[in-house]
Amino acid sequence: MSTLTIFDPVPAQASGETQAPAATASRPIPAVLGADLQVPVKGGRLVGYANLDYAASAPCLEPVSAAVAAALPAYSSVHRGAGYASQLTTARYEQARHTVRAFVGARPDDAVIFTRNTTDATNLLAGCLPAGTTTVVFDTEHHASLLPWAKSVRLAPPAFPGEAVRAADEALAGIEGPKLLVVTAASNVTGELWPIAALAHIARRHGARILVDAAQLVPHRRLNLTALDLDYVAFSGHKLYAPFGAGVLIGRRDWLAAGEPYLKGGGAVRSVEDDVEWHDDPEPRHEAGTPNVLGAIALAAACDALTATGWTALVREEERLLARLRSGLASIEGVRELSLWGDDHPRVGIVSFTVDGHSAREVAEVLSGQYGIGVRDGKFCAHPFVRHLLIAAAERRSSAVESDAGANEGRSGRDHKHADCEDGTTSAVRASIGIGTTQEHVDRLVEALRDLVSR
Repeated sequence: MSTLTIFDPVPAQASGETQAPAATASRPIPAVLGADLQVPVKGGRLVGYANLDYAASAPCLEPVSAAVAAALPAYSSVHRGAGYASQLTTARYEQARHTVRAFVGARPDDAVIFTRNTTDATNLLAGCLPAGTTTVVFDTEHHASLLPWAKSVRLAPPAFPGEAVRAADEALAGIEGPKLLVVTAASNVTGELWPIAALAHIARRHGARILVDAAQLVPHRRLNLTALDLDYVAFSGHKLYAPFGAGVLIGRRDWLAAGEPYLKGGGAVRSVEDDVEWHDDPEPRHEAGTPNVLGAIALAAACDALTATGWTALVREEERLLARLRSGLASIEGVRELSLWGDDHPRVGIVSFTVDGHSAREVAEVLSGQYGIGVRDGKFCAHPFVRHLLIAAAERRSSAVESDAGANEGRSGRDHKHADCEDGTTSAVRASIGIGTTQEHVDRLVEALRDLVSR
């Protein structure tokens, strides 16, 4: 089953979606702040920083910075002020809500609740689930999707996309009462795209709802909530070139309107007498206190900038750089890319790998200190998944070595011990790309790793 259907491949007019039509002509890909950052390396030299850590936090787009700068002079409180600045800021904040709704092709009546990030958004929804709701979630998920649920069924990493659909089908079929399927759109560990269209169909067939963690998808691909028939989507501004502390939860209003207010305070209430009357509109109900207005404006500006640029240009450039990166890594003996569903499975610009004989932290420190390259090392807030990938990789390597007529018998034990994750602490290195990544950054990483393994 192809995962390419996770985003709508046809024009808005043909699909009947609510997302605004794409611009008639693409604009140049916008620049990011910090593209000229110089960092020190061994020997005291300064080199241009090769930022390959976009999956953790992406740099700020220049149009996003400009939108925040334009909003600052009139910044004021929102929703309850009569002054001009307050009215203008309120209008900008509510316009941001409409922009984000259009960006993901949400339904007109979907709630758009601004949060701190994807983790915050997921926890907000967890607090609004009807009593007795069972959540079905794969062990491949980021901790933000794996941990918030009071009652959950956890599924093992599927061997192929069709198995993911089958496992979800079987799990949902055996659950009585309210149920929610939680799944990522693109893995934060491998970048692989998940079959969310098929999973949404399965959820609907069993009377379940689906939450999609789109944090790693929306910076790289277009998402259409309406066309995919998703119930909830969550993502973060800091991964979408808007690092101003805002995220968003988008989806159906009923559970959100009935759930306990996420924060109890001003703005979430209609009146406070002997009893409290909470807002039944989920947006104010779950946005108590003064919201992160500038974060919402920044998030909307990023959505506008990507839409105006056009996804064709963005995807084409990313796929070119990603292919170059993966080809370069594959050419280095001892560098092993981690993958759940194989080399040919579609993915966004994220690659995790190990280097034989070197810990992930050692590799990351060498890349930074000697080459001016920023990558991430660790388990990427996805401990069960990374452990699964490392054990599977070690088992494949051990089998390959043992079948080599004993020629590498002495090396087999050492290699297996390095990556088998037997103590639960072994990690990987992750390189991730996005707007602002250059071919020189990719080539520098490949050559640095080639130098490292040849020492």
